[in-house]
Amino acid sequence: MSLAHGRPYLAIPGPSVMPDRVIRAMMRPAPNIYEGDLLDLTGGLVRDLSAVAGTTAPAAIYIANGHGIWEAALANILAPGDRVLVPATGRFGHGWAEVARALGAEVEVLDFGGRAPLDPTRVERDLAADAHHRIRAVLTVHVDTATGIRSELGALREVLDGLGHPALLMADCIASFGCETFQMDRLGVDVTLAASQKGLMTPPGLGFLWVGERAEAARSRLDRVSPYWDWTPRIRPQGFYQHFGGTAPTHHLYALRAALDMIAEEGLAAIWQRHETLARAVWAAAEIWGADGALRVNAPEGCRSHAVTALRLGGGDGERLRRWCADEGGVTLGIGLGMDVPEDHFRIGHMGHVNAHMVLGALGVIEAGLAALRIPHRPGGAMAAARVCAGL
Repeated sequence: MSLAHGRPYLAIPGPSVMPDRVIRAMMRPAPNIYEGDLLDLTGGLVRDLSAVAGTTAPAAIYIANGHGIWEAALANILAPGDRVLVPATGRFGHGWAEVARALGAEVEVLDFGGRAPLDPTRVERDLAADAHHRIRAVLTVHVDTATGIRSELGALREVLDGLGHPALLMADCIASFGCETFQMDRLGVDVTLAASQKGLMTPPGLGFLWVGERAEAARSRLDRVSPYWDWTPRIRPQGFYQHFGGTAPTHHLYALRAALDMIAEEGLAAIWQRHETLARAVWAAAEIWGADGALRVNAPEGCRSHAVTALRLGGGDGERLRRWCADEGGVTLGIGLGMDVPEDHFRIGHMGHVNAHMVLGALGVIEAGLAALRIPHRPGGAMAAARVCAGL
């Protein structure tokens, strides 16, 4: 007998749970892609996406996942032989570095491991040594989805400005967008990357770039950019089709419109606060469980993401627990992606369309799994999380 029968809960860090309202928005016939309502809808999407990003910079929309957006961002600012600096706090920092290397860039990775935040002084040291300003960009992942570590983008802006270094500050906000406090213009980010399937609560398949003035100037020095990845016609289209490099992703756009409406109705400040509270509930549960066992939150205090929490156990217990939760409790947890021993880890996504009963339910199933598998832990983690949600 399994208790998993019923509506399953996908508690992985993306694709995130899609609201019924977003799903319903896609249930319609194909629209006219040459004139009419779809053109007006797209103009509103571009405006509202920039509002969520906290910027006056225009948004470029791509039919692509996060890997595609990595390439789009780099294709517009790098020529073969250019240098980039990548402070990496997990698998996704290394992944972006690999894309830059494949495009012919010289890549310097500052590896901070998978359990520590980036150190701005190390970044400063490497930039200061670049006397001829060969480094074109600093590629930073705001929240690494594998490790749950959040990087302080403002500290990197201060380093660049203090040195007078012209490198662009480029921020992968795929995991954090719409979940963590982020304002592109205030932080001085030159290029922001995001995707549809996490805080934006929309199916995977759309990627976004917000391009600041300094990044547009960097694009102008290149002789050519691959036509599909070129952001210039996307941010200043002469025809509707140029928004997307061809046929519009029609039903994704309807879904995104519904999601952005929901974000506007709740308000960004309230959304950020909701994510912070639910994240603290997860951490509170982990602290209790780990008091009599090996379970630990991977990211140190002070740099933990409000969108995803990576946890580690040991002895393959992360994979055993993950499998029990799926098979017996109907809750799918994230794998230990990019970790040294993946089966010792698991991840909880708490991003986008999530509330107290979803997170508390997932934590209750995890605690049941710890007990059923006789994994050493202190009981009461789910109750500690409940107290956080109750404001106690």
